[in-house]
Parts: sequence; structure tokens; C-alpha cells
Amino acid sequence: QVQLVESGGGLVQAGGSLRLSCAASGRTFRTSTMGWFRQAPGKEREFVATITWNGGSTTYADSVKGRFTISRDNAKNTLYLQMNSLKAEDTAVYYCAADPDGLASIRSRQYDYWGQGTQVTVSS
Repeated sequence: QVQLVESGGGLVQAGGSLRLSCAASGRTFRTSTMGWFRQAPGKEREFVATITWNGGSTTYADSVKGRFTISRDNAKNTLYLQMNSLKAEDTAVYYCAADPDGLASIRSRQYDYWGQGTQVTVSS
């Protein structure tokens, strides 16, 4: 089992940057594919990025490609999301999620464990 706690959200102006962290406890983090998802008010949860267990492969949503970078430090049991050139449309609650099956899916239903989320607000 994996417990996940996100941090690093906040209020930032458009064009600014934030770095989200997701601290994981539990042995399966190091072998799990990890993902970031987000949910804006009144919208469905959407895929942002995913990274395989060893960081060897990453996938991004088209809307964040070139601006966001997902990474992980297995020695620290931590997942990151570096967000640059933020836009108002990036405003959402951001969630990290773990998939012990390691399928690197963009579908939220593939992920078994979820954090509580951290709010990111981008002012225009």
C-alpha cells in the first residue's frame, strides 16, 4: 500500500512557476508508476503527466507539454511536478497517484492510490 501527501501548491501569477511535491510512504512507491492529475471546478479530473518506476519514461498531456516536468527521487520516496509558464487555465486541484501495476496509463481509473490534492491558483 502507498500513502501519498502533496504539497507545494499556492497562488502564482501567470507566467510564474511552482514545484509540487508528493511524499510517499510504503514500499511499493519505488516500483510504481506515478502520475499527476488535476481537477478544475466543474470539470472532470484530467491527466497531466506520468512517469515509470525508474524515471525512464514520461508522458505528458498536450496542454502541459514543454511547460511541466515530472520527476521522481526513489531514494526520497518523492514525486515532483515542476510547472513553468503557468497559465490561468492551469488553475486546479492537483493530485498525485500511484499505479503499482506500472502501466503508465493516462486513465485515472488505472491508479489505485491517491493523495488529498493541493490547490494551484494562477492569476491572470
